[in-house]
Amino acid sequence: QVHLVESGGGAVQGGGSLRLSCAASESISSNYCMAWFRQAPGKEREGVAAIGRVGTTTYADSVKGRFTISKDNADKTLYLRMNSLKPEDTAMYYCAVRVDCLSWISPTLMHYDYNSWGQGTQVTVSS
Repeated sequence: QVHLVESGGGAVQGGGSLRLSCAASESISSNYCMAWFRQAPGKEREGVAAIGRVGTTTYADSVKGRFTISKDNADKTLYLRMNSLKPEDTAMYYCAVRVDCLSWISPTLMHYDYNSWGQGTQVTVSS
């Protein structure tokens, strides 16, 4: 099982930026799909951004144009660059991996499609 550790969260004012990182315990295989999810208190976990085997990306409508997902296979790290942050982006952010997504046409934002998760990193955006 791939172990994931997120970092980079923190407190920022609205309009600010953060970059989240997710370090994997093993090489990010070309067969892997990875994603970022978030969960605010009292709300369900929602998909934010996903990246597929060949770099195809999927974004939630709420973050399109503001967030960018990327991965560095050599560094075994997944990133989420977040710009123009809003108070409604406040949540615990989790990275996730699906180690066998060969059949996927594009990466999904459904939490049940991923089989390994990190412990999360908190992002708090003030107005």
